[in-house]
Amino acid sequence: MSLAVAFQMDPIESINIDTDSSFMMALEAQKRGHTLYHYHPRDLSLTGNVLTARVREMTVVRQKGAHYTLGEPRIVDLSTMDVVLMRQDPPFDMAYITATHMLEHIQPKVLVLNDPAEVRNAPEKLFVTHFPDLMPPTLITSDKQAVLDFRAQHKDIIVKPLFGNGGAGVFHLKPDDENLGSLLELFTQLYREPVIVQKYLPEIRQGDKRIILIDGEPAGAVSRMPQEGEARANFHAGGSAKKTELTPREQEICKAIGPVLREKGLVFVGIDVIGDYMTEINVTSPTGIQEINRLDGSALEATLWDAIERRHRENKGA
Repeated sequence: MSLAVAFQMDPIESINIDTDSSFMMALEAQKRGHTLYHYHPRDLSLTGNVLTARVREMTVVRQKGAHYTLGEPRIVDLSTMDVVLMRQDPPFDMAYITATHMLEHIQPKVLVLNDPAEVRNAPEKLFVTHFPDLMPPTLITSDKQAVLDFRAQHKDIIVKPLFGNGGAGVFHLKPDDENLGSLLELFTQLYREPVIVQKYLPEIRQGDKRIILIDGEPAGAVSRMPQEGEARANFHAGGSAKKTELTPREQEICKAIGPVLREKGLVFVGIDVIGDYMTEINVTSPTGIQEINRLDGSALEATLWDAIERRHRENKGA
């Protein structure tokens, strides 16, 4: 089975081939004989209900400084593709949301993953609130007094932007920290959205675990270890990767959310777990494949493409 696969992603020339999950997905797709195309969300055009993109045929190779080739740009009707992979990085802003609306025009003829409507409805830090028994004490608000009351109750807290990513803008505030008021004022100036406040989990010192679920099933995990003196373990914030296995509680979390992910067409998902609590469900452009592969000797991209091809067959037979 040879498929036409379009990658809607950030500029291919700027990725880090040692860490990028989309690069691994492209390598595996190419290995299977699929034809790859690349375009950026800005290359989308919707005329009436016909969605086109200015695409370039793409080949990839694991060679630093020469990891890709792109053909000449041409405009194609995206409904002629077999699979479109929405892999651009956040921020989850109106441009991102607009792209999800546009991609709906080629469904169900084309398999779009993750499902754009469900991505739109599942912002990382909001989707998790539908599983209150699995998450730490959490407050989402623009009300300063509500934040003060939350800190009075839980003492150590984490404050972060609701639609942030990569650990950017995450603050750990202790009970005696006098900067909370100023921080909330700053967030109000920078963002129109509420902030998210969570009880600080000291288990972060043992790692923030990224678990990859493929079509609702746990496929691998990596512990992201924070640097000394750092409250963030995200790889973008300097966290290091450590081999790990799933605990019974983490298996329970995966079992609880897996059926929901499958039903919603969220095939490639990364959840973040600290201690006994799930803090985020990442559906936009999850990463972690390469780190897990190196530590476990696995090939998550192959498992992922097995799921994509299975979904494609089911989509054509529907």
